[in-house]
Amino acid sequence: MFGSLFEEQGEGYSLAPSGGRVVKGEGEPPPPRGRVNLSGIKNQGGTCYLNSLLQTLLFTPEFREELFSLGPKELGCLEDKDKPEAKVRVIPLELQRLFARLLLVDQQSASTADLTDSFGWNNSEESRQHDVQELNRILFSALEHSLVDTSGSAFIQRLYHGTTVNSILCKECGNISQRQEDYLDLTVCVRGVCGLERALWDMFVEEEMFEGSNLYRCGQCDQLVTAAKSAKLRKLPPFLTVSLLRFNFDFARCERYKETGRYTFPLTINLRPFCEQTEDEDSEYSYELFSVIIHKGGCYGGHYHVYIKDMDHLGLWEPPDTKPKVQKKKEVRAYTEPEKDDPLSVLSSIIAQEESRSVLLDQLGQRLMDKIGSSWSKKYRKLHGPIGKFLQNHSDVFVLVNNGTQVALKANPPSPVTQPSSPAHPTPGPSSSPDPIHNNTANHLPGLETEPKTAPEPQGSHWFDLNDSTVTSIHERDIEKMYQGKESAYMLFYRKTLLRRPSGALRNPGYQVPPHLLEMAEEENRRLQQRREEFEASNNSVELRLHLAPRYSLENGALKPISIEQKEATNLTLDRRRTVGDLRMIIYQKQDLWEGDMALTVARSLPAGLHLYNTLTDDEVSLYSAGILTGTDLFVWNGREICGATVQTGAEWEPVLLTVVRPSLGEEEEAGGGVGEEGGSGLTKESRGFAGRVTLGEVREALGETQESLLCQEKRGGGEGGGASGWRVFPPGDMQRTLKELALKDGDALLVLEPQTQDSSVFSMSGDMVTVTTPSDCRWLQVEYRPERRKRGGEGEEEEERMRAKVPASGNMLMCEVKQRAIAELQLQERLAGVACCLRQVDRTGKLLPPVCEELSVRDAGVRLMTSLSLCPGTAPKDTQMFLYFSVGTAPSSGLEGEIIVERSSTVKQCLKKMLESARLEGDGWHLRRLDWCEEVGEALMDEEASLSELKMSHGDTLVITEGRLPPKGFLKLSVWLYVEPSAYPVVSMETEVNGMAAVSTEGQRLEVMTAVGGAMVELRTVGQVEISEEATLEELKTQVLTLPALQNVCVPTPAFLRVWQLEGQRLTCILRGQQHTLRKLKLSSGVEFCVQQLLREEDLGPKEVLLRVQIGVPGERGYYPPEELVWDASRDPSPRSLRSALASTYGLSPDSLLLAKHQPHTHTWETFSNWSQQVSKRKKKKKAESLLGAPFHLKDGDIIGVKNLLIDNNRDFSTQQDEQRLREEKEQRRKGGQCAGAEVETNRGVGPEKKMGPIKARKPEVALSINVGVFR
Repeated sequence: MFGSLFEEQGEGYSLAPSGGRVVKGEGEPPPPRGRVNLSGIKNQGGTCYLNSLLQTLLFTPEFREELFSLGPKELGCLEDKDKPEAKVRVIPLELQRLFARLLLVDQQSASTADLTDSFGWNNSEESRQHDVQELNRILFSALEHSLVDTSGSAFIQRLYHGTTVNSILCKECGNISQRQEDYLDLTVCVRGVCGLERALWDMFVEEEMFEGSNLYRCGQCDQLVTAAKSAKLRKLPPFLTVSLLRFNFDFARCERYKETGRYTFPLTINLRPFCEQTEDEDSEYSYELFSVIIHKGGCYGGHYHVYIKDMDHLGLWEPPDTKPKVQKKKEVRAYTEPEKDDPLSVLSSIIAQEESRSVLLDQLGQRLMDKIGSSWSKKYRKLHGPIGKFLQNHSDVFVLVNNGTQVALKANPPSPVTQPSSPAHPTPGPSSSPDPIHNNTANHLPGLETEPKTAPEPQGSHWFDLNDSTVTSIHERDIEKMYQGKESAYMLFYRKTLLRRPSGALRNPGYQVPPHLLEMAEEENRRLQQRREEFEASNNSVELRLHLAPRYSLENGALKPISIEQKEATNLTLDRRRTVGDLRMIIYQKQDLWEGDMALTVARSLPAGLHLYNTLTDDEVSLYSAGILTGTDLFVWNGREICGATVQTGAEWEPVLLTVVRPSLGEEEEAGGGVGEEGGSGLTKESRGFAGRVTLGEVREALGETQESLLCQEKRGGGEGGGASGWRVFPPGDMQRTLKELALKDGDALLVLEPQTQDSSVFSMSGDMVTVTTPSDCRWLQVEYRPERRKRGGEGEEEEERMRAKVPASGNMLMCEVKQRAIAELQLQERLAGVACCLRQVDRTGKLLPPVCEELSVRDAGVRLMTSLSLCPGTAPKDTQMFLYFSVGTAPSSGLEGEIIVERSSTVKQCLKKMLESARLEGDGWHLRRLDWCEEVGEALMDEEASLSELKMSHGDTLVITEGRLPPKGFLKLSVWLYVEPSAYPVVSMETEVNGMAAVSTEGQRLEVMTAVGGAMVELRTVGQVEISEEATLEELKTQVLTLPALQNVCVPTPAFLRVWQLEGQRLTCILRGQQHTLRKLKLSSGVEFCVQQLLREEDLGPKEVLLRVQIGVPGERGYYPPEELVWDASRDPSPRSLRSALASTYGLSPDSLLLAKHQPHTHTWETFSNWSQQVSKRKKKKKAESLLGAPFHLKDGDIIGVKNLLIDNNRDFSTQQDEQRLREEKEQRRKGGQCAGAEVETNRGVGPEKKMGPIKARKPEVALSINVGVFR
């Protein structure tokens, strides 16, 4: 029934992907328990509901002890579960093992994978959410079936079973008819009830009367009589489970919803008033709350967690609000100055001190400020860059989780000064005491070894929030926060106060745990400890590459190996917690022949060679604090020179590897095809490295060039086309600038032109640009002939096979010569004799681009060599002409455009005339429009005498021929409608649609539209069009509208007696304000429609004044009085309180007695304005008041506001019968799926073409929750 009740949806909460279980990497051991010393449960993707119920059962001591009392003789052994003859009760066995791990194994969270496998669930079942109330019943049923014929077959009944009795009392003869019912949990109503005690009172105290037309047939009297029905609790269980019905179904809307109203429940409750037998002592009826399962979210998605009271004090409870203060004080006092300079240590320490070993990324900056008293930007950004980039660069230490919103440590980083802390605390067991657990837990957090002991626990403490893997302490008063809201209580668990725990169970997680499970937990703890030690050792190992100075020489500002055969680097593996001095001694021992000083410098391999950066000078600092990571290169030398050459270190001296390009024309002629790396290119290339601090002049000297030689940099993006390359000559001033200042980087090309080569025909100079035309430019173009389709006898059209040919071409060749060569190569001279044809480029989609001008060269025409052209029928434009596309009426579809060639100096009028002739259109009522950026018809070309070049029209642009004359320049053509007032206003049930088109009729040239406004039908009548300057004011627009012939009978004293509405699709949208504002400022454009409404008084609305239609509810009826207009000034206070005060002063009512709601016409619902006002302390900053002009109400002109006077009308429901009727009609329409029927319904009820409701999102099919149990009878 609840198969997909909590299926993930947009409003829900993120779950793990459904592809499989979420598990940690195999190499990383699970983290130990946190400060509270309690273990959570991993979420397998959608099992938060299962985790919450399992934790509740675990912290029900009587339940887990009953379960632990069942031994292998009764349940069997898991090792035999695959044997066909063995009866192994897998579910209780796996539940025992899970409880033992949660109690005894030192890990942050346990897995329920084995348990869900015993249920028979697959991966899809584990990722699908279900209802926890349903799971509670199904799990108990599965346990009962699994424990048949064992000593524990009835323990579920003993702990949770209770009975109720339903009685019917005949008022005539006094006969009582009773029926007894069993329950494992009580289901109580939430809707319309203030709390649990009230719900129990309604169930077990209030009587239901059978009277009037609803009589009861008495078996004693054998007739219909008046009777009273009641219910009582007959038997109370030791543990009372209460399920709250927060999820209901709205039959009017046919959808589920969640009750989020306030619903209280007591920490202790006395059930005597609800019981049948009341003679026992109060303690027999007294219960205390010990678990609250909470649901967060809506009815289609959400998340479960649970508040639990730790009855046996197994966890370490700490006051939640005092913990951050202790940490902050400790951190500031204990942090030393040398550590502040190392951001790696600071961030690692911050994250390590968190219980979850992770910090939200947006909170990390504040934690850093609290830690060192300075922000990242002030302290570290200059040297280390942004904090996000720093975390990514140290991915071996930090890892981003939860889609990059949290940062965690891959392993516990060592302290930069002291040795690492001791391993994880030992396994808690029966003999464990709270002090060792507390001390060992503190050892996990760096800097907290001397933390003062926790204060004595207050009365009523030991409440914890168990949220999947996370367990935190909470106050008892935090339970009150779960009374209401989207995150609220869903199941309540009470236990009798008579149930006392033995002293041996307190702080003893191993109490009553069977020996074989204790051994299992101890073995798992030993394995976990071993894995953590191994992981810690491997995680702290770094592999270094040592480069020895005798193997290198300095060449062109970079270090390069002397011998290629000799191994460049020596690999060395070392613990990163060791110091730089230890590393130095290890190298000394490995290099017996080393003499003199030894400097260790961090190096990096660059394209130009090896470069040195910072030298490690402090022998006392650890490798981790020194920033030595796996893969770091260290150069071992004397710190001064290499082979007699001084070595410059640091980032500013990083070498740059440049590609030096020289001409080789003489060598090319001798070799017959060119030399160098590019073969026949006529250029030779050589890679040379130079220090980044050297000047360009020093580079020229190092290349052995004279001062007359030119150095050129290749132009970004290559040449202009045709295969030639462009170069920019460095000016003389650049000769004194360094390579870093010139922004030269690895791989950049540097052309060297000697004086004797500058006059060669290969190089052409124009200003500071050099164009190099080498033999490689003589390449090719592929030309494809696209013949026209021809008719084939009786079989439709036939397309000839396309013909292709490669034509030798160069960048300087004219396009007409390319065309002649292509025709010759394709042997089309006879076929194309006397036929005009042109060359056109083709885009990636195969669409033909505009023809290229044949008077230009390949390079000037923008044609790239080694690309394709199409030979097509048609005329090629000349250099003074322009090729344009055009269409008629609408934006053109691909392949359906008209084509035309016009002179660039042609005017818009001449271009339009030629297009009309081509399209065979007549008349002068046409104009041209451009296409906008989204390929839709855009603005008109207003100046018909302007030339196409003046309007910046380009080759290949598209124009649209549009019907209608252009208004004069700077003028707008606007359509005018008249708002006809309704003749009478009866008392109506509110029509929910506002501003909707109702009926359309045409009588000659007059168009009338019926629109529902304020509950009455009004008429919109078209009265003509006006042409007016866009610089005219709104007042001048009103004056000109009154001159229209259709408005001669409309008499108003001044234009201020007219209201102007803007129309969109024959719907009133907003009122135009500001009598002296120009139409340009009001953002009116040609084609806009507006409506004028005659008023009885002058009106000049301000920018924050809103015209509302107010309807007062008729007391005792589901209807409203006729609407009245109210102008509400929201400039100073747009809150509900201001609107309520304005209505109260208008109608002479008390503001406190008014209840307001806005009508939503699209959904036929009412949105109530809250009467609640927050009291803000004087010390606190005043919060910004809620604005009705913003979300979620967005009040605008014409909105309908319903008003209820609560002094005379107790009905708070604003909906009307017509609202409900419209909802039923729409649901019936959606059910039938008939859009035609839907349109007919809209027309019949007088509603315009409102926005259609989108398709309902298809949900996954509901799958019933089930647990597979074997047969054990």
